[in-house]
Amino acid sequence: MTALQGIKVLDFSRLLPGPYCTWLLADMGAEVIRLENPRELDKQAKVFGWDRLSADARADIRHNDILSRNKKSMKLDIGNPDAQALVKRLARDADVVVEDYRPGVLAGLGLGFDDLVQVNPGLVYCSLTLCGQTGPYRDKPGHDPVALAVSGALSRMGENPDAPSFAGVPVADIVTGTHAAFGILAALTARARTGHGQHVDIAMSDCSMSLLVNVLSRHPDPASIPPRGMRRADMGLWRTKDGKFIVTTDMEPRYWRRFCDAVGKPEYAQLQHDVDSWPTLRAELERIFATRTRDEWLEVLAAAQTQFSAVHDVHDALADDHNMARGMVLRVQSATGRTMRHIGTPVKLTGTPAQFRNLAPLPGQNRDEILHAAGLKVDEITALTASGVFGDDT
Repeated sequence: MTALQGIKVLDFSRLLPGPYCTWLLADMGAEVIRLENPRELDKQAKVFGWDRLSADARADIRHNDILSRNKKSMKLDIGNPDAQALVKRLARDADVVVEDYRPGVLAGLGLGFDDLVQVNPGLVYCSLTLCGQTGPYRDKPGHDPVALAVSGALSRMGENPDAPSFAGVPVADIVTGTHAAFGILAALTARARTGHGQHVDIAMSDCSMSLLVNVLSRHPDPASIPPRGMRRADMGLWRTKDGKFIVTTDMEPRYWRRFCDAVGKPEYAQLQHDVDSWPTLRAELERIFATRTRDEWLEVLAAAQTQFSAVHDVHDALADDHNMARGMVLRVQSATGRTMRHIGTPVKLTGTPAQFRNLAPLPGQNRDEILHAAGLKVDEITALTASGVFGDDT
C-alpha cells in the first residue's frame, strides 16, 4: 500500500512546476492521468527535433522523462467541445486537478475551478502560474528567472557583488512544484473534515519569496542585509591543486577550530567573527587549498572531522555510494531494451514508501483504460475518436 493510493489526479500541466508536483504525488501512489494536448506535443517535438527521430528513439526519450513516470497518459484536444464534456465526466470521479495555464484560459473553455466544482464539490483544483490568480502581475508571462526576479531572490544569487547570476538549476520551478504538492495535500486534509474542495492558487513568485526566509529573519531591516558576495570565511568553495573543488561549512565554533587546525592556521579560530579580516582569511585559504589535490584534502578534512564535501558534477553524484544507498539512483529497463537511469523519490516513508510502478507512458498510451474506468462504452469511445478529441489516436 502507498500513502496516496486511491487519490485520482487529472493533470493538465506542461511546464516544469506542474509535472514536478504531480511526479511527487504519483511516486507516493496517486493515480495521475496526464491529459496531453496533441498540438502541444507536436510543437514540442518540432522544437527539439524529435519529429525527425524513429519511433523507438522517441520512445526512449519519453521513458527517460523522470517527471512522467508512474503516470498514465491520454491525448486530449481541450479546445474541442466534446473533449470539454469528457473532462467534466472524468472530473466527477477525480480528487485533484492540476493545471498551469495562464489565469482564465481553462475557465474560458468551461474547465475552470468554478466549472468543475459544479460537477464535483469535493474537487481540489490546483493552478500553478507565474504570479498567481490575483494581483497586478496576474497576467504576466515568464519562466523561472522572472519569478526569482519578482520575489527578490534573484538579487541574492551569485558571488559577484556587481551583478546577480542565474542559479544554474530551476530553483523557482522546483520550489513551486513542491509547494503545490504541499498545498494539494493540505486541501485534501481539509476536505476530509469539511467535505468540500477548494482552489489552490500557487504562484512561482510567491514560492520564490520563501527563499528569503533566512535572510529576512536575520535582517528585519532589508537595508541591513549584507551585499551579495559578502561571504563568511568559515564556509567556502575552494579550488584544489588539480582544478577540482571542495565545499566547507564549518560555521559552528568547534568545527571552525577543527578546520583551522587542519589547514595549519590555528590562529584563525579567534577571527571567525572578525568581519574585517574575512577577505584576508579567504585569500589565504584559497592559496592553501591550491597546494594539494582534492583527494588529499578530502583525507585531511575527514581525519579532522570537519564539515565538507567534494563538489560532485552530475556524473559523480549519480555514481556516489551514498546517493545509491539512499535509493536516489534507479536503473530500470524500458520496453525498447534500454536501461534508463532515474532519480529516486526524495521523500522516504517507512510505512507506506514510494513505489516505482512504470516508466513514462507514450502519449495516449492509456486512453482506453482511462475511459473504460470512467464508464465509457466502446461506441462512445469510437464516436469521440471520430470527433477528433484525441488528435491522431485511432
